[in-house]
Amino acid sequence: DVQDEMGYGLFLAQLGEKHHRAKPLRGFGGAGTLEMISDYRSDTYRAVYTVILTHAVYVLHAFQKKSKRGVSTPRAELNLIRQRLRDAEAADAALNQEKSYESKS
Repeated sequence: DVQDEMGYGLFLAQLGEKHHRAKPLRGFGGAGTLEMISDYRSDTYRAVYTVILTHAVYVLHAFQKKSKRGVSTPRAELNLIRQRLRDAEAADAALNQEKSYESKS
């Protein structure tokens, strides 16, 4: 089911690997932000996560695609993902700074 497939995909990301359904999210500058798509019955589910940060795999958004206009990710979802990516980058930078401070102490 969807939860198992998404969970396994995130597990692989933590190991530095990639699920066969994970693809770079277009418009996010490369392969560091991935989108995994899972179909169940007549519904489509997506999870977007980033692997470019130092301390963790950050899940930026998970949602059921409701739009009937093709396969593209809706603009509102992309805007939310962009904001959460900025937040994750800030959190990761703060952790880097904290770790740097601890190692100097």
